[in-house]
Amino acid sequence: MPRKAQTESVADADAAPGGAAAVDRALSLLGAFRAGDTGLPLAELAERTRLYKSTALRLLASLEHAGLLQRLEDGRYTLGNEVARLHSIYAASFSLDHLVLPELRRLVKATGESAAYHVRQGQGADAVRLCLYRVDSPHPIRDHIRAGDILPMSRGTGGRVLSAFDPAFAKSGSTADRKLLASIRERGFHAANGDRLAEVAGISAPVFHADGGIAAAVTLTMPSHRYDERYVKPVLEAARRLSGKV
Repeated sequence: MPRKAQTESVADADAAPGGAAAVDRALSLLGAFRAGDTGLPLAELAERTRLYKSTALRLLASLEHAGLLQRLEDGRYTLGNEVARLHSIYAASFSLDHLVLPELRRLVKATGESAAYHVRQGQGADAVRLCLYRVDSPHPIRDHIRAGDILPMSRGTGGRVLSAFDPAFAKSGSTADRKLLASIRERGFHAANGDRLAEVAGISAPVFHADGGIAAAVTLTMPSHRYDERYVKPVLEAARRLSGKV
């Protein structure tokens, strides 16, 4: 017979009426992740959830199989890409729509170029950025990113801005990377040509939460031959209007 825990687990202490105990315990492992966690070892997860390591390990295997968690090379666990997919579905119906989309449309109207809103998903080396919202340029020649697309953190102006203002990334990478991120923080935006795709230029600025933490990056993209440094101003204005509202 399985041992009875001397200390009640977090899930058992707040079990769903009529629910399944195994599901409650698995969800408590997801709920153990806190802001700033780049990966948690089995021992830490077991401690935070008050589950036996053997129980936690079985549940972690199921969560990993479902893509809700992933196991890093060093044995730690972090949130998986399925969390990002579910978040994008949730965000599509969330109230951010009426805040972000009008700003992106205003930016497109002012510049004639494509505007997007990127957020970080995941932790550490496995982090990516999600294009949460996108308003296309009316020009037939443009880049073709769509809302819901996953893009790298290490390339493109949106990824650079998200990295520059996130303490988890700002001091990582090569010396050249750190210098670039420091210069982005100093200027408050980033503009580049061909950073992610050849012949595509971008301008990005950070959007901040009311507490000062990085929330997203507003990005304007265009073919290189249509790049205009005057577009920096409307990008910065859009980011400032959104900061504190998200």
